[in-house]
Amino acid sequence: MNFLTLVMAVPLQRPLGQDGHDQRPHGKHLLGQDGHDQQPHKQKPHKHNKHKAKKVLGGDSHDRRAHKKLFGQGNHDYKKHGKVLGGDDHDIGHMGMFKSFMKQHNKSYKNKAEFKRRFKIFHQNMKKVHILQQNERGTAKYGATKFADLSEHEFRKMLGFQPHMKPATSSMEPAVIPEDLEAPVSFDWRQHGVVTPVKNQGMCGSCWAFSTTGNVEGQWAIKHKQLYSLSEQELVDCDATDDGCNGGLPENAYEAISKLGGLELEDDYPYDGEDEQCHFNRSLAKVTVNGSVELPANEVAMAKWLTKNGPISIGINANALQFYVGGVSHPLKFLCNPESLDHGMLIVGYGVHTTKYLHRKQPFWIVKNSWGEDWGEQGYYRVYRGDGTCGVDQMATSAIVP
Repeated sequence: MNFLTLVMAVPLQRPLGQDGHDQRPHGKHLLGQDGHDQQPHKQKPHKHNKHKAKKVLGGDSHDRRAHKKLFGQGNHDYKKHGKVLGGDDHDIGHMGMFKSFMKQHNKSYKNKAEFKRRFKIFHQNMKKVHILQQNERGTAKYGATKFADLSEHEFRKMLGFQPHMKPATSSMEPAVIPEDLEAPVSFDWRQHGVVTPVKNQGMCGSCWAFSTTGNVEGQWAIKHKQLYSLSEQELVDCDATDDGCNGGLPENAYEAISKLGGLELEDDYPYDGEDEQCHFNRSLAKVTVNGSVELPANEVAMAKWLTKNGPISIGINANALQFYVGGVSHPLKFLCNPESLDHGMLIVGYGVHTTKYLHRKQPFWIVKNSWGEDWGEQGYYRVYRGDGTCGVDQMATSAIVP
């Protein structure tokens, strides 16, 4: 039933007789002896369909008032309602939503052509958001994040995790995890003072460096009771095995730190998000690394190791991350291939979320990202824990500090 049919099917506000004539008195003068008004009023034909029906939509008892903030799941209620997406592909990424996105994220474009190009990209991206949301098995919300006007090619420049750079012969040791070790229901290293504030890699594909420094920062703080914010730019510039803003691998970075002689502080070797000449000063190095370990692709074992040893560097498929707003992310495998890892992040803890209405248990990892605090949950990502979602368990590693 289309919108016009719905409006025409609306019951009139005044009751009708069985013959469709309006039985209610229309003034002071009655003519018929039985009280029936037999004469036309003011010589105008009776109007059967225009009794203040402007705001009535449904032809039955369902949801007749227009909703200011909600969409129906099918073809119902086509009105543009702010930032909420409809249940089909109507009204996705419209101009009003795009302008709201621009205002929220302080976006501006150099000319009209660029504005049109960005709007077209935004519109296509909102279709991706719709698909992610429709197929979400967790509680995650996806929407117009600050990356919503980036093409897939532009977004992938920020994804620098490169599994193909893994050396044929690895120097990593297998992590030792005691079988009798019991992990608590939840754990968060942020509560123990070993995690630095969320950083921002910008448009450089240096996620691997941030994942590495986050891990080393945690390992050093746990062992030496001193939390340092370490330099990612040193790795971008000086790690000869990896490829700076074009990507790398934490496994290689651990070894590079060892060969270089340590890592400087962020303040001494600040981040600028570009490939530059190495100017490492060994006398300023604050931490060193003398090895690394590889964790098994087993999330129970990973949780045990984390509670005993510290944050874990990981690779993950970032397909759901461009539009992640918050909640526990649990996309289907066809939307987040666990075998295609492209982004480096840092697991700092885990927990269990209980859904509000159905009370379903959703175990999750707490993952630190490097896209600033204005992304995700103050810079963090919660992803489902237990079934290898997005490959979270495939390349989990850690440095060993002296």
